[in-house]
Amino acid sequence: MSILLALLLLLAAVTGTGIVLVREPRRQVFAIAVNGLVLTLLFLALQAPDVALSELAVGTVVVPLLFLVAIASVRTSRAGEDA
Repeated sequence: MSILLALLLLLAAVTGTGIVLVREPRRQVFAIAVNGLVLTLLFLALQAPDVALSELAVGTVVVPLLFLVAIASVRTSRAGEDA
């Protein structure tokens, strides 16, 4: 195993652990996006460009964006209930 693969696997483990340890929802979403980016780099290093492109689109952009919209929606509806 090359040094690059070992480093990317370690980085993926660290970012995955970071997602679990972060408690604030918005920061967790950004941690998910960073994890998706690290996984994209890992897939590129493993010579799987099609999987890397899918991970870039879905894991780094679409899923975090949906989570941010959901968080904003929940916070907006809670603010409306308090009034």
